[in-house]
Amino acid sequence: MYSLLKQYFGFDQFRPGQEQVIQALMNGHSAAAIFPTGSGKSLCYQLPALHLPHLTLVVSPLLALIQDQLDFLQSKGIAAASIQSMQSPAESAQVYKSVSDGEIKILFISVERLNSERFRAFLKKVPISLLVVDEAHCISEWGHNFRPDYLKLASYREEFAISQVLLLTATATQKVIQDMAAKFRIDLNNVTLTGSYRSNLNLSVIGVTEQDKLSTLVPWLTARLNQTQSGYQAAGIIYVTLQKTAEEVAQALTQQGIQATAYHAGLGNEQRQAIQQQFMSGQLPLIVATIAFGMGIDKSDIRFVVHYDLPKSIENYAQEIGRAGRDGQTSECLVLANKNNLNVLENFVYADTPEGTAIDFILNEINQTQGQWEVVMNSLSSQSNIRLLALKTLLVYLELEGVIEPAYSYYAEYKYKFLIPENELVAKFHGERAQFVQTIFATSDRARTWHTLNFEKMQQNYQSDRSRVLTAIDYLDQQGLIELQTKQMTQVYKVYKDKLTVQLTPQAAPEFTPQVQLRDELTQRFLQKEHSEIQRIHHLLDFFASTECLNLQLAQYFSDSNLQSACGHCSVCAGYPAVMPAVAELRSLAQLNAAQLSAEIAAKLGEHDSAILRARFFCGLTTPIFTRLKVRQLSGFAMLENYRFSDVVNWLTNSTQ
Repeated sequence: MYSLLKQYFGFDQFRPGQEQVIQALMNGHSAAAIFPTGSGKSLCYQLPALHLPHLTLVVSPLLALIQDQLDFLQSKGIAAASIQSMQSPAESAQVYKSVSDGEIKILFISVERLNSERFRAFLKKVPISLLVVDEAHCISEWGHNFRPDYLKLASYREEFAISQVLLLTATATQKVIQDMAAKFRIDLNNVTLTGSYRSNLNLSVIGVTEQDKLSTLVPWLTARLNQTQSGYQAAGIIYVTLQKTAEEVAQALTQQGIQATAYHAGLGNEQRQAIQQQFMSGQLPLIVATIAFGMGIDKSDIRFVVHYDLPKSIENYAQEIGRAGRDGQTSECLVLANKNNLNVLENFVYADTPEGTAIDFILNEINQTQGQWEVVMNSLSSQSNIRLLALKTLLVYLELEGVIEPAYSYYAEYKYKFLIPENELVAKFHGERAQFVQTIFATSDRARTWHTLNFEKMQQNYQSDRSRVLTAIDYLDQQGLIELQTKQMTQVYKVYKDKLTVQLTPQAAPEFTPQVQLRDELTQRFLQKEHSEIQRIHHLLDFFASTECLNLQLAQYFSDSNLQSACGHCSVCAGYPAVMPAVAELRSLAQLNAAQLSAEIAAKLGEHDSAILRARFFCGLTTPIFTRLKVRQLSGFAMLENYRFSDVVNWLTNSTQ
């Protein structure tokens, strides 16, 4: 273990926690590492990967941001690769071939890659020693960043017969840790928690009005950006909530003589990549970003992180400040705090809660199936008017209720074009194989350049199952004989209709059908999740306005026993607890004419009209039906975005009674 550490990484000693995790893996156990951001979680799988006989598969939430990891591993002579949509077909084919040949030790993928029937078929043929789940708190429904697809990882582990698992995260409460360990059968003795406190981060919170944020920030930034060492300009990140705020703040700072660049999901992919690369190389010292920026950023010399708007949760705050000072040097973390943004933060939560009628739509779809249900997520999201993440969560809830069970997923369409003449390609095979390949081409729907596989016609002409056709077409793609494209991911579920029939109590009303009861149970579950998220926001505000040491509060929240007393270097310890400015009162909704203001959106929604949808419209919350009907063009969109969603709903409901 120590010889590998020295040989490949050039270190004589491990950082705190690393040796314990690596030793557990070397001894054949599964493990979990809960380390602060930037404290060396990656080494916990990089080193064992050199020792383990087969592939180490790393599931990462944002594959586009792992290029630094790949560059680092390749610079150390460790064979690593990723499979991602940004690659050319030739690049992907080369990775597939290298993995098949056992030349790759570490393979990075996104969790969504596992939805691919083709990729899962490929993995089943590859021996895997270790499954690594980065940002593993996403597994837990109680985590701050729950991602439904992560729930499937435990079953994929069984499907691919992976004996060992390593879970990595920087932010997990005790409840989340226990949930993660239970799902992957990890002995709690093999869970290593090193603590969240980092003494080199100076945490500060200033209570400031929206109007005074820029005038407070500019001198603070100027002092830090002018701190140069050997001509180096300090780098920093300013986090905001909305895309338009990122643009406005970056522009305002630039006008004040501070070079700043906006970064958010509304920019093109190439533009985002270019900004990120320039920031990493030091060409751009300051990024004003939404939380689209940061995951996977491994820049060691970020000297400050500013929260211009409040973060989404304490967990998000801990992750985001964790990007500062990874080189161990003193770094500043500032929050410009007020409660003006409270309603906007809360409203993001409300936007993800589906209406009862939308849940009914899904249950009716399931009830009309004949034992199998095919789902194209984007299409179902649009039809049901449930946002994509909420829809995925709903389907997970239905899995947990035993109503549906994922069977397999596939691409509805496989297109290919020949990279060498068709007759030359067929001539590379002999006997039955040549006949099989020839039949694949002959039964395809032909066009001038791109041809589409026709599985039904293939089945009629040649007794071969779908998996053999996919294996063959995949092989031809890997060999560079064809270029393969896949479209329209379809998830197929087994359906258990009897689970829709919930046992009713004798007192139940006749119209209270089993499906209604299940709908109400699911609605209640979403409302509990909504309530939990709202509580999380208020917990965050209480944290920033507290008169108790900020670092000590963080340590207690994350079950870190290493810090037992006040840190002595946060703004509270310095004698400056944040005093939140009073929030300006909004005009009473009662003074507004709901019927008059709602006329245009009600007409546009037609039969879909409801108080909930109108409230979402007025609060500026997106939903699939709004995209379909292009309601953003209407004059009232987002006119009440600063009001609390529940207040707008009550105002609209009362006005129609």
